[in-house]
Amino acid sequence: MENGLIALFIAAGMILLAEIGDKTQLLVLAFAACHKPFKVMLGIFIATVANHGLAVLLGSLLAKNQIFGIWVQIIASVSFIIFGFWTIRGDKGEEESPRFRCGPVAAVAIAFFLAELGDKTQLTTISIAVKYPSDALWVLAGTTLGMMITGGTAVLLGSVLAKHIPASKIRLVSAVVFILFGLYGITQFLYSDLKLDILAVVAIVATVAAISAMIGYELYKKYVRVKQ
Repeated sequence: MENGLIALFIAAGMILLAEIGDKTQLLVLAFAACHKPFKVMLGIFIATVANHGLAVLLGSLLAKNQIFGIWVQIIASVSFIIFGFWTIRGDKGEEESPRFRCGPVAAVAIAFFLAELGDKTQLTTISIAVKYPSDALWVLAGTTLGMMITGGTAVLLGSVLAKHIPASKIRLVSAVVFILFGLYGITQFLYSDLKLDILAVVAIVATVAAISAMIGYELYKKYVRVKQ
């Protein structure tokens, strides 16, 4: 029960971070402007359970191979840093809002399911499921909770946030947190799994952090220039 709750809160928190400034939040705003909030939220829920259910299943299967699972963790840690860059850069075409000729719930569900395929939130779900293979349902519950919170926030407060908080600042904070998670995971991998000397670990992580900072800074400057 305790481990399950930990998995739930970690999953929810990581999805909250992954969804900040993501294209799916823009989809929520577009649909919420045309349909009732309940129908939009129901569509988000259906799409999330289906999409993240597949991700949790894949992550649980990968975790059964211990050696492979260790390498998946380092890949996941590196992915978090990439997610940070991705968050700053944004998604191409993220301002486009597709139109559907089906019911609102089906439209939202289809749009979200397709948008999340291969997205950083789905990859995040896989990595968390690898870490908590015996708590798959808790992970799914956590990722679904995170998506519902971000979806509800976008429906109720998105327009207000857009008026008072610059999108560039929101992206920057989210990106920094993602990169820190990635650096922490790399540190654990080098020190706990590869058993490297602490000085070697510090040197490697510091190098990765410096490179990440430089890349992130350049992407942030480019993002700000494009938005001006």
